[in-house]
Amino acid sequence: MKKLGELLMGKDPFEEILMGNEAVVRAMIETGTKVVTSYPGSPTPEIAAAIQRIPEDKRPFYFEFSVNEKVATEVAFGAALDGNLSCAFYKSVGLNVALDSFVQLGLMNIIGGMVVVIGDDPGANSSQNEQDNRNVYKMSRVTVFEPASPREAYAYYKHAAALAVKEKTVVVLRLTTHVCHARQKVKFDACKKSIPFKTDFNRENGPYIALTTMALDMKRLSIKKLHRSEHYIKQMGLNTVMVSKNNHGKGIITSGLTCLSVLDVLERSHYKPDILKLGAINPLEKDCILSFLKTHDPVLVLEELDDILELQIKALAYDHELKTKVMGKQSDEDFVGEYTPDKVMDKLSTLWPDMITKGEKAAVLPVKVPERPAQMCPGCGHRSAFFAIKKALEDTDVTVADIGCHTLGYMPPYNIGEILLCMGASSGMASGLSLFNNKKRVVAFLGDSTFFHAGLPGLINAIFNHHNITLIIMENGTTAMTGHQDHAGREIPIEGLLKGLGIESILSCDTYSQSKLTDLVKTSLKIKGLSVVIAKHPCMLKFTRLQRKKPGFVQTHITIDQKTCDQIHDCVERFGCPTFIRNPDETVDINLDLCIGDGSCRPSCPVKAVGFDKGAK
Repeated sequence: MKKLGELLMGKDPFEEILMGNEAVVRAMIETGTKVVTSYPGSPTPEIAAAIQRIPEDKRPFYFEFSVNEKVATEVAFGAALDGNLSCAFYKSVGLNVALDSFVQLGLMNIIGGMVVVIGDDPGANSSQNEQDNRNVYKMSRVTVFEPASPREAYAYYKHAAALAVKEKTVVVLRLTTHVCHARQKVKFDACKKSIPFKTDFNRENGPYIALTTMALDMKRLSIKKLHRSEHYIKQMGLNTVMVSKNNHGKGIITSGLTCLSVLDVLERSHYKPDILKLGAINPLEKDCILSFLKTHDPVLVLEELDDILELQIKALAYDHELKTKVMGKQSDEDFVGEYTPDKVMDKLSTLWPDMITKGEKAAVLPVKVPERPAQMCPGCGHRSAFFAIKKALEDTDVTVADIGCHTLGYMPPYNIGEILLCMGASSGMASGLSLFNNKKRVVAFLGDSTFFHAGLPGLINAIFNHHNITLIIMENGTTAMTGHQDHAGREIPIEGLLKGLGIESILSCDTYSQSKLTDLVKTSLKIKGLSVVIAKHPCMLKFTRLQRKKPGFVQTHITIDQKTCDQIHDCVERFGCPTFIRNPDETVDINLDLCIGDGSCRPSCPVKAVGFDKGAK
């Protein structure tokens, strides 16, 4: 198999098994997308990873990691106003950051066309919530395509691009976690000849400023564009009906990955309702839905999270005085979690027990899989930081978390970070907690990528309003949680920026210098007003990967001197590296498959029983 970068850049048609995220990149190339922007966030980082597998001098488009999702949206929009087909992609909660700009896009005459790829996350697999962004898409009056597989992700991006260019608008490609990460053989088309970048902005294509009555006129135009989108959806056959000869008159309306779950369940049903699979979820193509409602009764609407489709379809049936019974959400649990085959089976067997025997379950594993709590990687500098910082804190101190690998400080044994909202919120929340508070010290945590993403406004607010907090910036030099993407810290030193803001109390050290870090935090907590501690250490997962590529690399490990060890278990209970094994007889061993031999655990042993293996430095 060719390397991924070579595959994606191939000029001729080909077939290959690719991840949904990777298939989207090929679609970008085939459609002549010229500008691509992003802020990394699961489930979409593999789009960027696939792009970066193409040498920069061979990419047919410009790509950047923007400082946050709002900026990514604005850069792509600006490039599209110059006449270039553009794309921005990010995760579900990233839309919250982009929202102020995103909701305006439907009003604009986007000359080059724009696609926004958003990785929604039913089940909260990698997000702090499972928000249903379909509410936002409807409010913003944007067209939304929802694929169910990598094959459709590729095809639907091409449809999104075609419609965006045709209507000079924005189109959303709504991916969900398992569509992003699934693999499937996809048949790809040939690439067109690359077209040059354009710089054709003309104010006459506007207006681009939504003031007074102009905003209302722009809204009217956006509504007309949606009507034309509905015609495109119908013309391209994006909504499909799967017909069964033995349907008992029943029907199911669904979309995306939920449709695949339904198909899985119906493989063992006594009969099979017809299925209307919606490839476009906004606007709804009314003709195909009405036709389906007129020929089926009852009709069940199956959708993850909110009842977006259900309410619209019920309203459509009511307006046309149809007698069809339309069913949807039946309980609170129907609004929670992914519609996996087992959940769909439970729902169908409850509603239609003659179709699926109630109590029948999907295949289950013969053994119970133990829970695997989230934890930081072996050698993670954040673990050393929390181990050291905890020694400086009192039980009454309030610790405020932020988004990143360091969020896992909330887990035992550190138990640091009691409150979490979203990226960059820690310093603002800490400021509020500090008001009129003379009894408890307030400590906020912030990652270096998040510092540039959304952390600066809260920090500036703390400076401006003289809030009494300690901010600990966890600097590991990368956007680690989503795959080691670059961030602005590569060009802008954090300490220099803090000094430029006028902050006087700035202390910093490497997190492996645990005693020093403990002392710095203690010192910082005595300072009245705003103080900052920068806890530095490179991401060890990234670092060790690079080290292993060097010629002559030899992996070292940590050892336990069993004669010296007196089984105090601070290494296990307080430091908590997953490489430590606590045996039934209370002795401690090292899991050599996990240990990276970094030595950060050594200070955790009060009797110095933890050392390096022979020959290690």
